[in-house]
Amino acid sequence: MDAIPLWLSLIALIVLVLISGFFSIAETSMMALNRFRLGHLVRQGRRSARLASSLLGQTDRLLGTILLGNNLVNTAVTAIVTSLAIRAFGHNDTVLLAATAVVALVLIIFAEITPKVVGATWPERIALPAAYPLRVLMTLFSPAVWGINLIVGRMLAVVGIDPREPQQTRLSLDEMRTIVLESGHFFPAKHRSILLNLFDLERITVDDVMIPRSRIEALDLATSETGLREQLATCYHNKLPVFEGEINRVVGMLHVRRALSLLQRDSFDNADLRELLTEPYFIPSGTAVFAQLQFFQENRQRIGLVVDEYGEVLGLVTLEDIIEEIIGEFTTTTPGGTDSDLHWDSAGELEVDGSVSLRELNRRLGTRFPLDGPRTLNGLILEALQDLPESSVGLRFGPIVVEIQHVEDRMVRRARLRLMPADRSPGREQADDIAASA
Repeated sequence: MDAIPLWLSLIALIVLVLISGFFSIAETSMMALNRFRLGHLVRQGRRSARLASSLLGQTDRLLGTILLGNNLVNTAVTAIVTSLAIRAFGHNDTVLLAATAVVALVLIIFAEITPKVVGATWPERIALPAAYPLRVLMTLFSPAVWGINLIVGRMLAVVGIDPREPQQTRLSLDEMRTIVLESGHFFPAKHRSILLNLFDLERITVDDVMIPRSRIEALDLATSETGLREQLATCYHNKLPVFEGEINRVVGMLHVRRALSLLQRDSFDNADLRELLTEPYFIPSGTAVFAQLQFFQENRQRIGLVVDEYGEVLGLVTLEDIIEEIIGEFTTTTPGGTDSDLHWDSAGELEVDGSVSLRELNRRLGTRFPLDGPRTLNGLILEALQDLPESSVGLRFGPIVVEIQHVEDRMVRRARLRLMPADRSPGREQADDIAASA
């Protein structure tokens, strides 16, 4: 080392620190690469992306090359600084200790922390160009890396770890939901909403989206001919469930357009209507919405009746109801529907039907009614009071006051929702927030 000029030693020292910084920045950027983004770039045909993906497919060799090169360079830096210190001050323990501390500080600042922070900040910009020299270094260091990995592999085998075994990372629905929620800058709000609704299809059932039994428009064969004519002429739907006597005795589904010819006759009877009926399609209560969407597709159906374990009709589900759960409201609500005017007035109030679903209120009004219990506003009120309510009773759920307007047949038929002042917190615990007043 005495024959090497001082200026050459200083240049070598600077170059070695830069090389050490390269290994650090390359390691961090390669490990921080977004695998989904990298896969997209590979499909686009980016050569650097294909090379980076190939290197990441050999993680043991890649890390072995980087760590081997980094340690060799850091050792060389320490040796040069020690040699320069001995040449300048002789074999002085204090000087050697100070030189070692200076080397450690330089390496930590310029070859470790700074490069790694930069690599973590812009992984794609750095990792893709760095893949080319890393590929060359992997080839050069291949024999040494192979020997080191062989020793490491034997050591890992002792504790039952096989680094060659492929590790497949699978994302759960909750993890994918988090990814979508955190991608606000990349997805339009509507697209993000649709994706989140798709994830929810695995959690909700047909009971959450069905039209409740009390709101089903159906045709009763026990009705007189005049009543049947009037109902067929004024119905709002294209298909109607047809029952005889009571709703649980469904005999078929009627396509209203096929029945229009009957209205042109002077008279018709139940037998004429029965000839036009198709087989009803029944759906067990509790069926997942996503599964039901597949069943509709497989059975070429668009409408079905939800029944419980005793065969009682609970409600009606259409393909449109499920699609609206994904993309939001898009069909025109029929006159007399309970959710046609779900919006707050200027005073922050709204009158709704007691059978309206809590999911619909939350989606349309931005409320936070609990969804892990009753499915309708009437059910929520009955659960909270644990008794049949009377009119002029009010309850408070978070920032929402629910005032019962009309009770009939042991049900809350109408209720008024009122927003509390803005200083109330929507996240307040419901148990502390329910109050009833006569």
